[in-house]
Amino acid sequence: MHEVDENTRPARVMASADVDERAELGAGTTVWHLAQVREEARLGRNCIIGRGAYVGPGVRIGDNVKLQNYALAYEPAVLGDGVFIGPAAVLTNDTYPRAVTPEGRLKTGEDWEAVGVVIGDGAAIGARAVCVAPVTVGRWALVAAGAVVVSDVPDYALVVGVPARRIGWVGRAGVRLEAKGDGRFTCPETGTEYVETDGRLREAGDAQS
Repeated sequence: MHEVDENTRPARVMASADVDERAELGAGTTVWHLAQVREEARLGRNCIIGRGAYVGPGVRIGDNVKLQNYALAYEPAVLGDGVFIGPAAVLTNDTYPRAVTPEGRLKTGEDWEAVGVVIGDGAAIGARAVCVAPVTVGRWALVAAGAVVVSDVPDYALVVGVPARRIGWVGRAGVRLEAKGDGRFTCPETGTEYVETDGRLREAGDAQS
């Protein structure tokens, strides 16, 4: 069987999906049924946009990203490479949400300034979690299902609850790290070692920033 190079395969859009002609889809990306991708959104290579998902105007999405069924990424969200957004998760964009002005007039785009959620490379947002903008979720962090993120999440952090709080660390495999003492941790899945310094985690081989 002839192998297909995912980096050269054309993007695929299901007939019931709504993709604006001004949006950019990278090679190998698939937009599934009933999903909507708005104008000026830019998606990288080999992404999966699940059924009923929403990508707002100007949203930036890296390569190999999975936006699961009915997940909502409102502008101006930025998602790094390898990000996972679970089913029905929401990335918000309004600090003080209101449908109307104080005078009772229906708000338009000129009446408020959108603020975004930034998701670092490899991070994962669990099903039905909410990231309340403006907030940044660090690289390879894991936000538990149903959590509500209202403050920045460090790289490799495992956060749960409402509001979300850190209860541990995870590695690139998404598995909770095992503490070895003296601020050192090991991934039971890959064996990779990590070091915690001043509440931040890094791989043991990385230079300290």
